[in-house]
Amino acid sequence: MPDGASVFVQGEPVDSFPEFAPEARRGTVRRITVVGEEVLHRPCQPATEFGTAELTQLIDDMFTTMYLAEGVGLAANQIGVDLRLFVYDCPDDDDVRHVGHVLNPVVEPLPENDRTLIIDNEGCLSVPGPHMELARPETTRLRGVDKDGAEVTLEASGYFARCLRHETDHLNGWLYIDRLSKRDRKKALREMERMQEDVLARRAERAEEFEG
Repeated sequence: MPDGASVFVQGEPVDSFPEFAPEARRGTVRRITVVGEEVLHRPCQPATEFGTAELTQLIDDMFTTMYLAEGVGLAANQIGVDLRLFVYDCPDDDDVRHVGHVLNPVVEPLPENDRTLIIDNEGCLSVPGPHMELARPETTRLRGVDKDGAEVTLEASGYFARCLRHETDHLNGWLYIDRLSKRDRKKALREMERMQEDVLARRAERAEEFEG
């Protein structure tokens, strides 16, 4: 990582970047799917068409929806779209900001000498409310393509590595609660029942402010 770089867009350092990705200014708010909906629980279809206006609009909508839901990542099936795509705007543990989108992501296997697990709190926009402790690898290397079909490679550590694995899990039909013990999964779902109404009301309020 270059010295002094504080923002990476599509894995490349940039000199400056706005508070919100420019895509969000063009997007429309979409409804976020919730645990139990079929589209969240099966693998998504790979992208085969690139450079289309429809794909660009989808990415714009995903950024808008992610920001208004106060998330750091969002997978396409979280807005009901069966496509291997996610967007992100996430810091790492060194407060370096990472922004972008990836289609057809693949997490590469970690070297045997670099498989440290970190336990940290994790939540999900499709499990509104609760956060639970979950072990994830400290580092991640992911490859995929952008909306025009150009190759993207991301090297991540800490919280950003967790984000990349969380979003890739979504595209494989997994929620973070599926990686918990049965006891902790039940606890998370109980907490969601208690918290969901307030969380969704806050999202609706933010969406009305944005559209107004």
